[in-house]
Amino acid sequence: MSLINENFLELQDSYLFSTIAKKVAKFTEENPNKKVIRLGIGDVTKPIVPACLEAMHKAVDEVGTQSGFRGYGPEQGYEFLRKAIVENDYKSRGIEITEDEVFVSDGAKCDCGNIVDIFAKENKVAITDPVYPVYLDTNVMSGRSGKYNKEKETYENIVYLPVMAENDFKPELPKEKVDMIYLCFPNNPTGTVLTKEELKKWVDYAKENQSIILYDAAYEAFITESHIPHSIYEVEGAKEVAIEFKSYSKTAGFTGIRCGYVVIPKEVKGFTKGREEVSYNKLWNRRTCTKFNGVSYITQRAAEATYSEEGKKQIQENINSYLENAKIIKQGLEEVGFTTYGGVNSPYVWLQIPKGMTSWEFFDKLLEEVNVVGTPGSGFGPHGEGYFRLTAFGTKENTIEAMKRIKKLKN
Repeated sequence: MSLINENFLELQDSYLFSTIAKKVAKFTEENPNKKVIRLGIGDVTKPIVPACLEAMHKAVDEVGTQSGFRGYGPEQGYEFLRKAIVENDYKSRGIEITEDEVFVSDGAKCDCGNIVDIFAKENKVAITDPVYPVYLDTNVMSGRSGKYNKEKETYENIVYLPVMAENDFKPELPKEKVDMIYLCFPNNPTGTVLTKEELKKWVDYAKENQSIILYDAAYEAFITESHIPHSIYEVEGAKEVAIEFKSYSKTAGFTGIRCGYVVIPKEVKGFTKGREEVSYNKLWNRRTCTKFNGVSYITQRAAEATYSEEGKKQIQENINSYLENAKIIKQGLEEVGFTTYGGVNSPYVWLQIPKGMTSWEFFDKLLEEVNVVGTPGSGFGPHGEGYFRLTAFGTKENTIEAMKRIKKLKN
């Protein structure tokens, strides 16, 4: 008899974005003449920039020759890309990261999900709430969550760190000792940020409690304010307690090409039950070599091109365009009385929905009355109820049209 991993049975309903896709598919099937504007899922709409395309074409031609053919590459990533990452994303900001502390992957979502492999099941996990569902769900699958409480909409072994207007979207330190802490800034879904001083409190907590911070910086390229850190390693002491995830998906439009990386400094240590110190870098390297064959050479050449002068310029133009969309959304919503957050250092605008409605009811209202799709806040966790997320990754034309429609919403 084959037994299943029963932790999967603790997962609640279907994945958030799958539910949205099903609802939208049903609506479009029943209303084929209505144009639906999608500002829900955080997928990009602008094509890959010319600098990256040129690099990919060159790489394709190269692997088509006997001398330039590439078979299996290094699981951790090609040296040319790891070097470019170190030079541009870290040394340029005064951060000392070595190439063997960088692991190239097929995207931050995979890294955020796979990282749980190197942590013990007994670890106590803290997550901000609302939060990107992957952090929670992968720990449920791994057996760290305990049972689900339907009344409270929480798992018994997970420590929830509320992120709401009441605390200015700044999570408070856990009142109990935790071992793994998930932080994402600029935040998905709220679009809010933390300063270096605010992040320092978390680094100090992690050092004091021998905890590890899992820091998702997938949206750092959208930061516009100079005092907001782009990496947790800008904070003193963070290299001892933090693992950082980065992505080219939203930065360079690689949502379909798939490329990202995780940084695990050698100073980041865990412990055996016998209190023996072990490097997480070493564990992740072993895991990578066992379960991953590396990102394609063609994709990594495209990622390298994001750091060229032309690549940087072209990508920044795209980012500026998305940030302009965020401004249009934020201003449009506020003009009709919505309270909004985010949208300044992030491609996401987080809004408070009308009182007396659930976030899924507001989703249905937007879809049915004005044919605009967003993301219900409750899909990101219990503290997301009462809020709603709109993304700036649509086209400018659709963004403007969506705001015109929302302004016609019935009270």
